[in-house]
Amino acid sequence: MKRRPVCLVCLILMFCIWLMDLAGFARISGNPLPESVQLYIEKHPEAVICGEVQQYQATEYSLSAYLKHVCLIVGSEQIPIKNLRVFLKSNKEFPIGTTVKISGKLEEIPEPRNPGEFDSRQFYACQKIYYFMKNGAVLAWSSKYSRYGQFMQNLKSKIMQTLDIAAKEDAGIFEAMLLGEKDNLEDEVKIRYQMAGIIHILAISGLHISVLGIGFFDLLKRAGFGNVSAGMVVLSVLLQYGILTGESVSAMRAVGMFLLAVGARIAGRTYDLLTALAVSAVLLLLDAPANLYNSGFWLSFGAVAGLGVVAPVLAGCIRVENRLAASVMKTLVSSIAVQMTTFPIMLRIYGEISLAGFFLNLLVLPTVSIVLVSGIAAVAVGMASVSAAVYVVLPGRVLLFLYEKLCELAAGIPFCTWIAGSPELWQCAVYYVLLFLGVEILGMSRGTVTWNGATGKRAGNHAFMQEKKNHGEGKGWLRKYQLLSGISGIMLILGLGILIYHPSGNLQITCLDIGQGDCISIQLPQGQNFLIDGGSSNKKNIARYQILPFLKKRGIGAIDAILISHTDNDHISGVLELFDYMRTHLTSVKVKNLILPEWTQPDDAYQQLVDKAQAAGVNVQKGRKGEQIALGKASLRFLSPDRGTAGTDANEDGMVMELTYGGFEGLFTGDIGTETEKKLLPELEDVDFLKVGHHGSRYSTCQEFLDVVRPELAVVSCSATNTYGHPSGETIERLEDSGAKIWYTMKEGAVTAETDGKEVWVDTFVHP
Repeated sequence: MKRRPVCLVCLILMFCIWLMDLAGFARISGNPLPESVQLYIEKHPEAVICGEVQQYQATEYSLSAYLKHVCLIVGSEQIPIKNLRVFLKSNKEFPIGTTVKISGKLEEIPEPRNPGEFDSRQFYACQKIYYFMKNGAVLAWSSKYSRYGQFMQNLKSKIMQTLDIAAKEDAGIFEAMLLGEKDNLEDEVKIRYQMAGIIHILAISGLHISVLGIGFFDLLKRAGFGNVSAGMVVLSVLLQYGILTGESVSAMRAVGMFLLAVGARIAGRTYDLLTALAVSAVLLLLDAPANLYNSGFWLSFGAVAGLGVVAPVLAGCIRVENRLAASVMKTLVSSIAVQMTTFPIMLRIYGEISLAGFFLNLLVLPTVSIVLVSGIAAVAVGMASVSAAVYVVLPGRVLLFLYEKLCELAAGIPFCTWIAGSPELWQCAVYYVLLFLGVEILGMSRGTVTWNGATGKRAGNHAFMQEKKNHGEGKGWLRKYQLLSGISGIMLILGLGILIYHPSGNLQITCLDIGQGDCISIQLPQGQNFLIDGGSSNKKNIARYQILPFLKKRGIGAIDAILISHTDNDHISGVLELFDYMRTHLTSVKVKNLILPEWTQPDDAYQQLVDKAQAAGVNVQKGRKGEQIALGKASLRFLSPDRGTAGTDANEDGMVMELTYGGFEGLFTGDIGTETEKKLLPELEDVDFLKVGHHGSRYSTCQEFLDVVRPELAVVSCSATNTYGHPSGETIERLEDSGAKIWYTMKEGAVTAETDGKEVWVDTFVHP
């Protein structure tokens, strides 16, 4: 750190921002606007704002505009509220830089509701956006606009049009790689690249900047430019490129570091990668302190830190004489270094890491520059002739085809991705301490061994051989190397063990917030995992955005059984989606069994579940009254339906289950109403936990039922915007009178009840 004071400054800045956030002085992870402004917007959501158009983005339902320098208009006063995303009523676009006056409804960006769910609030905070405006109507606009901004917007549109024609179905990938534009990138492609561990090539990174910057710099040098003139031109071009690509964290980090590299070359100074990395980090954090919690920030900087700190040590320990072998070894060492430094970050964000990516990157990284160059060349040629660009982009398309096949091949391999769960911050800290201590120790043995690519034998390097020749101490040096390498390896293994350690703990029941529907996770201390239902009537893609992220966050790679109470869409939509992902190998989560209520006249949705489950390789079973699943100290007993139940009334004929663990009892009632509740009274007794039936409907959870079960805690799963009136005030009153403590997913997000078989603790994801 003494030789790199900027690195120390960067670490101190990060620590200070973190402390300030914890202390509440700077709301890095929240809304930093004055509390008076927040309260005013909360009370007056219908508002008028003015701001400057920055860019547009097409959504599924409407056009949205990003505005900067936004002010809330209150009478004659204009109150600054940073930046804003507005969802417009019309599709009319105004030139970039136009000042517009818009009316609409302001809504604070929602926070995540479940463990593992994407944090939109933090994502937009990095762009200094804290509110959305819905149903925006443009009231007025200025005649003045930014000619430069509009030129860049037109240029970007022209590039995308060229790629759409030239690259056809691969256009979305080229647009993501060259422009950072992922709107046209298919979801399936993103999932496959992520599972294969090569999704990083779809983001603007140092590789992109190097290909563009160094290639252009060398071209100018060959044209007769000097270092200074060529450097200044390249610096200017890269700055415009960073703006063109949306100023993402990874892009601006790469641009900043390249600017420093070229600047050092112009000034005749030495370029230090870690110092440049620290300078870029400081600038990004000073501009937007919320970047401290940005996953892209940590992945981008973590990868470069691995290349700058870990890779040189690994490369110095093993040297290769053969050029081809040296190239392969360099790629391998770089891949290992990046994996080692980003491993905790990947687990912290996604809860999983691609094992296939370790090998696929050996094939992808050396060739991805060809994809980039072909894309850049196609854009350049396409400005004159799009038909010619079709042929220019062909090498890149061929490689993308091979990447796709590699991704599909990897996805079909068991354990393509390892779902290890999200570690705690202290585990990440311990891992990094052990990692860098291990690297430091390994660095002590640098240069003691060379690998002879021609003979395949290990041989001493020059220093080692000279020492052996002069003093006869070669064996001592070799023993020292082996000892230091062994210690380093042990520290790394210990760090990995601490990072992935998850104590068995207690039984956990988590009711996810998936809107108007039900999805309940049961985790047993012995390692078994169950889901009860999984569907929503007002949210789409809940398997992708709520269920799977939760499972990965908790380290659940295998589900012993999914139990379906009944076949209404708000209980099965996510399960159907999950089976589709399994069938097409778009998830590494495995489901062993599907348990459906035993009905004599099942409906179409029932058969659809059976078909999709079997197509995904899931065993289908039936559950009925009297059957029981033994789970060590726990057991799951079926109270309904009776044998011979038709299933014509899905709610009343649904499956009801009772979970026991030591002295703890939990009851899961699906959507049964008063009729079935009364029928079950002889089977029931006091329970500790109740999943309130039918989302708190007035036609369920009757008084006779509560007089028997008398739950200590009850969870209502429903949406805050449902049109059914759930939960009913009458039902809530009956629950309160029975002595139950009530929790609501619409208020508290995911609700987790944890028990050791004696006592019960409740935690909520929102406002814990």
